[in-house]
Amino acid sequence: MDQRGLVERARGGDHDAFTELARGAVTRLDRAARLILRDPELARDAVQEALIRAWHDLPGLRDPERFDAWLHRLTVNACLDLARRRRRRVIEVELDAIDAPTVGDHAGVLADREVVDAAMRRLDEHGRAIVVLHYFIGMPLTEVAATLGVPIGTVKSRLHRALGEMRVAVETEPAPTSPVPGGQVA
Repeated sequence: MDQRGLVERARGGDHDAFTELARGAVTRLDRAARLILRDPELARDAVQEALIRAWHDLPGLRDPERFDAWLHRLTVNACLDLARRRRRRVIEVELDAIDAPTVGDHAGVLADREVVDAAMRRLDEHGRAIVVLHYFIGMPLTEVAATLGVPIGTVKSRLHRALGEMRVAVETEPAPTSPVPGGQVA
C-alpha cells in the first residue's frame, strides 16, 4: 500500500498502518536526531517522543502527502526540546552517511568524517538541525523552513552562519597526525 493510504488508515486509528509508517521512517529519524543531539540515548528519546506525538496529532494532519516532512518536524522539535531540557556533556557520535558511496580510500574518508564531526560540534542545535535536514536528509530549504516552522529567510541566515562556523572550524583544524608511531601522513 502507498504511504498516503497508510496515513489515511492510521488517521482512522489503524495501529498496524501507523506501525508500518513508523518502521519506514525510524532509521532516517534516528540518524537525524543523532546528528542534532550527538547522543544516541537522547536521540532515541527524541524519536520516541516524536512518534508518540505523531500518533496523537495524526488526525489533525491536513495533507497526508506531507507526512514525512511533518514527522521530521516533530523529530527536530523533540530534539530541540530535549536539548533545552538537558544541557549536559556532549557524547561523541560517529557520523554515518545515509547512502554512503563505496570509496577505496578509507583513511581519507575517516579523516574527512572527523573534520566534519569536529565542525558540527561547534554548531548550536538550531544550526545543526538545518545542516542535517538540508545536507544529510536532502531537504530543500523551503521544506526545511516548513519543517522547523520558521521563515525561509531565517533558515538561510542560520545556514549561512552555520556554514561559516564550520568553515572556520575546518580552516583552524590542526594538521592530521599519524596514529602509528613512526608512521607517515600522506
